[in-house]
Amino acid sequence: MINKTALITGAAKRIGAAIAEQLHSSGMNVIIHYNSSAKEAHELVRKLNGIRRDSAIMIQADLEHKEYYSALIDAALDFKGGLDVLINNASAYYPTSLASLDDQQWNELINTNLKAPLFLSQLAAKSLRSNKGCIINITDIHANRPLRNHSVYSISKAGLVMLTQSLAKEMAPAIRVNAIAPGVIMWPDNIEEEKKNEILNETMMKRTGNVEDITKAVLFFIKDADYITGQVLNIDGGRTLYS
Repeated sequence: MINKTALITGAAKRIGAAIAEQLHSSGMNVIIHYNSSAKEAHELVRKLNGIRRDSAIMIQADLEHKEYYSALIDAALDFKGGLDVLINNASAYYPTSLASLDDQQWNELINTNLKAPLFLSQLAAKSLRSNKGCIINITDIHANRPLRNHSVYSISKAGLVMLTQSLAKEMAPAIRVNAIAPGVIMWPDNIEEEKKNEILNETMMKRTGNVEDITKAVLFFIKDADYITGQVLNIDGGRTLYS
């Protein structure tokens, strides 16, 4: 993993930041993409560069708007001269009830969660191909089990699963493309205790997971999955088994 470089979108905090730290600790250089979390991104990059000099940078881009995609990839490629891994982790998430759904909500959720992974993959493909790299998309249990009042979010994550499979076909054999679908790893902000208990009751393990469950899977797909592509790994404590 030494001298390999990864771009992680939405990496300033939560699962994205944990992935960045895991890859960095394995010897990789990391590019921390962020949109509005500049303070968190700066602190993370400062921490990582304190461990290993010139091993991390931060790049801002609003993934709702396609005009920022090329600049993001160009800056990422300039950091160390190429990319070995692209992790499409950035995600917009909020309810969209049918009664109040509008174009702006559709555009923000679809563009951030689906359009950006597609076009960032396209832009990074040449470098990933020459490095025999990989793409990892972070999707969601709700790609297959729609969440009430979150129709657009669920659509975007279902599309990301199909994008994973489609790119795996189109980019083979040089580039592997896989996805990870977390269950309850970190609770959303402002979730009620009653809802937490309901979700845990639908989870076979009866507990939340840890960010390490995700970061170890990312590391597996990069290091030890040379013959795996087009797959979605559910890390959900068995919640997909609930009926």
